[in-house]
Amino acid sequence: MSDEVYYSFLNRDRLIHIVDADLPTCEALSVLFRLEGFQTVFSITVEQFFINLERRRPDAFIINMRLAEESGLSLLRRVKAMRTGTPVVMLTEEPQLSSAVTAMKLGATDVVSKPIDTENLLTVMRDALRLDLQLDGLHNGRGRVEVRGFSQLTPRERQVLQLITNGQSNKEAGRELGISPRTIEVHRARVMEKLGARNTADLIRIVLAS
Repeated sequence: MSDEVYYSFLNRDRLIHIVDADLPTCEALSVLFRLEGFQTVFSITVEQFFINLERRRPDAFIINMRLAEESGLSLLRRVKAMRTGTPVVMLTEEPQLSSAVTAMKLGATDVVSKPIDTENLLTVMRDALRLDLQLDGLHNGRGRVEVRGFSQLTPRERQVLQLITNGQSNKEAGRELGISPRTIEVHRARVMEKLGARNTADLIRIVLAS
């Protein structure tokens, strides 16, 4: 049995808990993951979230940064305080680097912006659950690793990397370093290539794990 067939076979027993105040988003994501063989449950309020959580602990969460009663980041903190190691993917209404950095530092698996690229979201979730399965039995799952690409970074690229992971935009980083936002974007692309990062959230995760 190939790895892909093996992990797909396991999907039917894995529950994804979607938390978003927007009911159509919950319903659409629920259909998306059920078509892939997953089980789903969704909550549109924090109260409903804890009721559903009591019924069954999920294998992964998808939580919107913006909720009615409390912020998604606050809920992320509460989920991580449970120390279950369950993957959490955060949704954001618009790209916000500072919020993404905070979410990653709090332990989010990834941050996905709306409108949602469903194929990307499925890939993120599959990868998170695959890693979670591989790390089963290890406490809290994340160890320190050595990323060879760091040694390939130029001094300027290291500066750009530091500013990006501090949550600064291209414009803010460019102002601090005295170069244009476009030049920052070029340096960022090179840093991501050298470190093997697919997106900014992936880049932050690599830095935090190294």
